Amino acid sequence: MSDTFASDSAESLGILETLVRPAVSRAGEREAESTSAPMVTVNGLGVAYGSKTALEGVSMLIPERRITAFIGPSGCGKSTALRCFNRMNDGISGFRISGGTVLLDGQDVYARGVNVTALRRAVGMVFQQPNPFPMSIYDNIALAVREHERGISRSTLDGIVEQALRQANLWDEVRDCLTQSALSLSGGQQQRLCIARALAVRPTVLMLDEPCASLDPISTGRIEELLLELSADYTIVIVTHNLAQAQRISDKVGFFLMGRLVEFGDALQVFEASARPETAEYVRGAFG
Repeated sequence: MSDTFASDSAESLGILETLVRPAVSRAGEREAESTSAPMVTVNGLGVAYGSKTALEGVSMLIPERRITAFIGPSGCGKSTALRCFNRMNDGISGFRISGGTVLLDGQDVYARGVNVTALRRAVGMVFQQPNPFPMSIYDNIALAVREHERGISRSTLDGIVEQALRQANLWDEVRDCLTQSALSLSGGQQQRLCIARALAVRPTVLMLDEPCASLDPISTGRIEELLLELSADYTIVIVTHNLAQAQRISDKVGFFLMGRLVEFGDALQVFEASARPETAEYVRGAFG
């Protein structure tokens, strides 16, 4: 796509349009990787916070409509890398890109004139702790939509809210209590509501930073099932310390260590036939 993020108009944000593809089956072996161009291209990325180097020489190709997991010990740079994709690091004191590029669907996200608001609409973010707004379930999603679509009719908004909740597998649980406070939901429901809120503005990429860290096993399972379903239509990148989770749901895995991307490849290969000894040691639990 040739459109940039210089405008908020729908016509100039082709990257925001959700493309449809048949659901990906992950029964048995992983399905072969798509031959289409990568959704995110990272080439020689370097990041520093003041004089401290956080990332150095990171390069990877993240395929579209697949799940990519970033793994590695705490402080290795995986969350920093994730947040470079929609420039969420920009507000951190001392942050700077020290080299390299990040391309989203072929567009440089750090180019001059990029509309960061539009970029963050295209690249949705879900955080470790569920963070619903202190308002109704309905308004949690409606607020996000109204921020991007001024003057939207109530009937259209109702449809978007319902669709987002259905996509997050939450509609049947909350359809009769949409005016109820979102804070009254369980932790797992709150996290799915946050995913619904991100989906409501029709992103192309969905990023999740340790989304199940504070959830019980049953809620974690529901989130994982949801991500597998969503990967038929969205490019998903998840940071996780849960190696079993990365094995269960990811197609690609990037292993970070001390600010470097040590290995990036198919999940099966990374976990069962690691190319680097550091990766092999980490996935067998020798450190981290």
